[in-house]
Amino acid sequence: MSQLGVKELLEAGVHFGHQTRRWNPQMKPYIFEARNGIHVINLNQTTTLLQEATDFLSKIVAKGGKVLFVGTKKQAQAATKEAATACGQPYVTERWLGGMMTNLKTIKKSLKRLQEIEKMEEDGTLSDYGKKEQSMLRREASRMHRNLDGIRHLDKYPDAIFIIDLKREHNAVAEARKLNIPIVAMVDTNCDPTLSTHPIPGNDDSIRSIRVILTAIQEKLQLSRSERQASTAESAEKAAATETAEVETPAVVPVTPPPSEAPTAEPEDPEAPVAAPVAAPVA
Repeated sequence: MSQLGVKELLEAGVHFGHQTRRWNPQMKPYIFEARNGIHVINLNQTTTLLQEATDFLSKIVAKGGKVLFVGTKKQAQAATKEAATACGQPYVTERWLGGMMTNLKTIKKSLKRLQEIEKMEEDGTLSDYGKKEQSMLRREASRMHRNLDGIRHLDKYPDAIFIIDLKREHNAVAEARKLNIPIVAMVDTNCDPTLSTHPIPGNDDSIRSIRVILTAIQEKLQLSRSERQASTAESAEKAAATETAEVETPAVVPVTPPPSEAPTAEPEDPEAPVAAPVAAPVA
């Protein structure tokens, strides 16, 4: 999908806000008008801010950073998981557990426990337990898999977090703000956009609206990720070629010629006849 325009957003229903009586005054700059008791979002603002948000996130991914996708409401779960998985990013779609970011050490322990039970299932050692214990362990693993599978490979704080519905995901917002993690969020007219560093005004209750925004972000991040992988592969090839050339090319050792010796005079023969002196002429 190319850069989204107002027409595409309009067709997806991104402009529909909440009833005027449920609005958050902080959303006033992003509202076009009120129509039949419903606020209408200014889609020109949405296109501009969506572009800024995708540029911000793509730079993070281009540097090898991680963006955590969060969408636990029913309308957002499937699309959030699909988008995050497609661009190789972590996600939370079932339930935000308290301390998921601020108490990451405990979450890692739970993930380690999940891996242990999965290993027991694979190598057959789980069958050594009684039926009751096996059932308890499987239920425990199922619960952890459901809640934590999306962050299985998240070994540090994400570089940014993308949230659908700031109001619903208030726990995730609070933890991200506490840790100074940038927040990119899809914000409806009942949300406070000041809680996010990069708000994207839009209808966060419609599956079509959520999906069109997620798809735009997904495609931008996929492109950045592919470019990074290609660059990394190229650098690795160059390094390997340089290393091979250094191994195959013998080092040239300069040869220094031996110092030249001055010619040595032949020793005189002691038995050689000595020439008689020549007499001077007599005047």
